Amino acid sequence: MPPRNPKVFLEGLAFAEGPRWHDGRLWFSDIHAHEVVAVDMRGKRETIVSVPQKPSGLGWLPDGRLLVVSMLDRRLMRLDPGGLIEAANLSASTTGLCNDMVVDVRGRAYIGATGFDMWKGEPFKPAAVVTATQDGKTRIVTTDLHFPNGMAITPDGRTLIVAESRGGRLTAFAIAPDGALSDQRVWAQLEGAPDGICLDSEGCVWVALAQQPGGGYIRVARGGAVKERIDVADRRAIACMLGGPQRKTLFMLEAFQTTPDSVRGNSRITTVDVDVSGTGLP
Repeated sequence: MPPRNPKVFLEGLAFAEGPRWHDGRLWFSDIHAHEVVAVDMRGKRETIVSVPQKPSGLGWLPDGRLLVVSMLDRRLMRLDPGGLIEAANLSASTTGLCNDMVVDVRGRAYIGATGFDMWKGEPFKPAAVVTATQDGKTRIVTTDLHFPNGMAITPDGRTLIVAESRGGRLTAFAIAPDGALSDQRVWAQLEGAPDGICLDSEGCVWVALAQQPGGGYIRVARGGAVKERIDVADRRAIACMLGGPQRKTLFMLEAFQTTPDSVRGNSRITTVDVDVSGTGLP
């Protein structure tokens, strides 16, 4: 396959993460700028809400209200007409920083935690994935993951795929009707540190490999076969999302640094057109 030629879509960001395609726009968290942003295909951007304790994972309830993970205080926030309110307190069931999230069609959120505070230089510790329901109830659904990061749910709603950044793998679980997880298995072992992920309609996963050098974006099939690769020359690959009118635009979020002192200009979003459309959640 001939190499893709990424184009710069949006610049001047501090640390863009958690991309989502929703209602005709790309949404993402600019973590170190403390804001959630939406941008249309023409590049017109809008700051949706400020999150003082750093936003990360994004999702939507069935009624359209936005959910945002607040990293430092380990809370799930909901954007109501009057502003952000706490939807669930995650502090009793998570350690480190709360991180990425995927929300299913019922409005049930799956939220990962880092297990340790990498920005403070704490030593590695395994972490859990927690669910939060619309009434604010939380429970741990799996433990001992090696830095759970990007997450995706297959179109049938039966499988959760989690990127374990420190484990170098994508891990899959069966989702029970009540949201419980079982049948933990390696979906794909990778050569690198997976961060954000998204699914396509042929059952492959686009993965951001965040290490530098040697990182980039890969399209990987179940079992680990790499179908396509897009290299990143001078930044880290952070996350990706399939969007656009036919969900055949791959939005790629990149950054020089991931640290809290990142300034505007550290991060940007590039795009390429791909052959297979996106599917599933987020």
